[in-house]
Amino acid sequence: MEHLCSGHAPDGEHPGADRPADMEHLGIGRLVNSERPGADRPADANLLRPGRPADGNRLRPDLPGGDRPPGSGRPTGLGARLALARSSRVPGPGTSAGTRVPVRPGPSRPIPRPEPAELDLGALLRLSLAASDASGRLRPAPSAGALHPVDAELVVGAGCSLPPGRYGYDPLRHRVHRLGRQPDGTPPGVVVELSVTARRTVSHYGHRALPLLLLDTGHAAGALFLAARASGAGEAEPVLDGASEHPLAAVRVAPPGPGRASPSPVPEELLARRSAPSPTGSPPPDALRAVLATATASGGGDLRWCAAVGPPGPGLVEPAPDGGAPRRYAAGDARPTLAAWAAGQAWIADAGAVLLAHGCPEDADAQHIRRTHLRAGFAVHLAHLTARRHGLAARPVGSWQRADLGAALGAAPGRDWIVHALALGTRHADEENTP
Repeated sequence: MEHLCSGHAPDGEHPGADRPADMEHLGIGRLVNSERPGADRPADANLLRPGRPADGNRLRPDLPGGDRPPGSGRPTGLGARLALARSSRVPGPGTSAGTRVPVRPGPSRPIPRPEPAELDLGALLRLSLAASDASGRLRPAPSAGALHPVDAELVVGAGCSLPPGRYGYDPLRHRVHRLGRQPDGTPPGVVVELSVTARRTVSHYGHRALPLLLLDTGHAAGALFLAARASGAGEAEPVLDGASEHPLAAVRVAPPGPGRASPSPVPEELLARRSAPSPTGSPPPDALRAVLATATASGGGDLRWCAAVGPPGPGLVEPAPDGGAPRRYAAGDARPTLAAWAAGQAWIADAGAVLLAHGCPEDADAQHIRRTHLRAGFAVHLAHLTARRHGLAARPVGSWQRADLGAALGAAPGRDWIVHALALGTRHADEENTP
């Protein structure tokens, strides 16, 4: 996993978060699929606990395939690594994360200021991947454990503030190393290729690193996409098809063109964006609808999106086909269950709402696994900005164990897993304790 295919963490974990959840103290709320008979019955937040049957199915955090004994149909290859990451197995002691950036050959060079009509590569990278302090932790793109495993190489064509060629980017110094010539046929603009140094994330998360690496890469692609819009660059095209391991993803950015609409968002929004600790307070319906709409529009066709909401009408809501207010499709407070599934992060049970990306069945092939996780990270990154624009506090949540949402709702197990999430609220817990 050294080159497999990510401030604040998409999974929101902190040291000690890998401890198994105390199921006796984390209430597991009853989820009732609204499409099944009896869906209108009131939720009983204390009825269902792990392994206890309800309405003919079990909400069982021990159900997902990563915890099953070996047998026919068990995933292999990348699927087996994902199954292990989804299991209840606890990572071992931490190891060294290694260097914060790759060691590049040759001297580094600054990124020149652009001439008129040139793509400003310095601004593009400063608003997306550059570290804002020497530790490298504070970057516009979130990362699990603030470990930032995503590395970037630039394939530069004509019309950019750097001469054409291939460059390695150093986010700590905001400089580049020239690696060679650009390939023949490179179009104008830049292609930012994203790969990972897995060791950085494995050092803390161990066998749980695989989905986090992919999500981090999706977040980095989202940061580049938004930075292109904010810096006045040409159109940006994310390449998140999961077809290759190296690079895992890419973002193509064209030089500025005539008649382009005014940039959105503004740079200050990107540089100031940080994940909020423990968001609480129910989001207004219009804000939740906007966040769901952004995630659905940018998440690709393999994922489905919903949100877990609390009182007064606890349940799961999904986007309405007509773009109206989100509609409820499952009853019961899912947030305590999500807290148990998310590495025992108890604060999630008090989140105002939790946006969920789900899909990626246990028999998915390697390209599907990569694609869905890359897309989930990308979409949550854009949804995070939408949340901030609506005055919400938000925190990505990327580490999920036993999180078989489909089985919890009575469907066949192993088909519909939580891939990524964004906790939402009108404030964060620290504000509630401020005099």
